[in-house]
Amino acid sequence: MGKLYVVSTPIGNLKDITLRALETLKKVDIIAAEDTRRTRKLLTHYSIKKPLVSYFEHNKFIRGRYLVERLKEGKSIALVSDSGTPGISDPGYYVINLAIENGIDVIPIPGASALLCALSASGCPTDRFVFEGYLPVRRKRRRDLLGELKDEPRTVIFYEAPHRLLRSLEDIREVLGDRKVVLGRELTKKFEEIRRANVGELIQHFVEHKPRGEFVIILPKEGKR
Repeated sequence: MGKLYVVSTPIGNLKDITLRALETLKKVDIIAAEDTRRTRKLLTHYSIKKPLVSYFEHNKFIRGRYLVERLKEGKSIALVSDSGTPGISDPGYYVINLAIENGIDVIPIPGASALLCALSASGCPTDRFVFEGYLPVRRKRRRDLLGELKDEPRTVIFYEAPHRLLRSLEDIREVLGDRKVVLGRELTKKFEEIRRANVGELIQHFVEHKPRGEFVIILPKEGKR
């Protein structure tokens, strides 16, 4: 049996990769990547040449079984996501579970994570928090979820895409009120930005400045920041 390595990669800055991650990527037989183009850029930067196999949301069932068969043959595989830690709001969980069901060792290689990066610099309470992934695309489902979180005593973290950011902020204001929010954008990258403001102020800013990049939204417990 081979081993499946769950390898965290940078969320932006290519220097944010661990020595252990580099060693792992160099020694495995196959690298399964959510976005082969982004992964190839990382591998080229560090002069790593390994076979790449695409593994993403729309092929995870077929490609997941393929990867497990290779593991059964004794091949070692590194699983990497688009960026950050595989299995966090991406399809990595499926092949990880499939490997476990087949008695294959799953080895975590820790590193960058956008949600922890944002939380660490947010100034919000970190002793207890809940991660909700991406907010639902449909407005009713999004508003229903926000309603469920209205009395949540823990810090709440979401991911959001730029083209949905304003709609999500507007729903947060309508459902949860014009409360304090921390917004992380393009973390570790050239245009990294962390804004701490009321939802209304953030809406006004992004009406005037088109949202660009990936966002992390952090809602501290009401009354705290």
